Amino acid sequence: MTGIFPLQVSNLTVAYQKKTVLRNVGFNIPEGKLIGIIGPNGAGKSTLIKAILGLVPKVDGEVSIFGGSYRNRRKQVGYVPQRESVDWDFPTNALDVVMMGRYGHLGWFRRPGAEERRLGMECLDKVGMSAFSGRQISQLSGGQQQRVFLARALAQEADLYFMDEPFAGVDAKTEKAIIGLLHQLKSQGKTVLVVHHDLATVEQYFDHILLVNGELIAAGPTNETFTPENLQRTYGGTMALIKGNAASPGYGGDASC
Repeated sequence: MTGIFPLQVSNLTVAYQKKTVLRNVGFNIPEGKLIGIIGPNGAGKSTLIKAILGLVPKVDGEVSIFGGSYRNRRKQVGYVPQRESVDWDFPTNALDVVMMGRYGHLGWFRRPGAEERRLGMECLDKVGMSAFSGRQISQLSGGQQQRVFLARALAQEADLYFMDEPFAGVDAKTEKAIIGLLHQLKSQGKTVLVVHHDLATVEQYFDHILLVNGELIAAGPTNETFTPENLQRTYGGTMALIKGNAASPGYGGDASC
């Protein structure tokens, strides 16, 4: 698929109850990059991912994934939703959750077998959760639950990943494990888009960013796009950018989604 972008978005507009949340958003995502989706609370970052995946309706615009529709490229896409949007009381264990990532390959009428269990355990091991494979997800900590959902995304063996605030509410050890995993995916040629809220780690974590606030403010390589001017346009007010550490008197360096 040389020459085809993993993701192309053109003139995307999304509205909730007649209120426009995103307006005329368009960009192309290069292959094999870690992309941060950055912006203030209510900017439409999560909505952008959901609209791309068809989880919320769009008013206008086109989305192309590897040159086709999401419906036709579903097997190539992995998704980690916000942890708060998941029903953690659902009676299932960690391994079963991970094996759900294989349904796109199996079809809904074929049950996971020994190979799926093997792959599921391998993915749990990659996120340091193999010892909890039989544990009910409701009995796991927030960071452990997040790791299980990352393992599920890995089990999909996708080429394009969307992760909605994977670092939210996790401890430093889990955050380190997650970013290590993202770099592994990148080294394998995967493309990963991450909704992220901590401005202080943007330069460290991502090599490409999208700055969003109701519309696309800027997009491009982090070293060219993560500038005081673009941050001020995105967040408003006075933004101070310190090399290696972004901070704002109004936001404390942490602009939550």
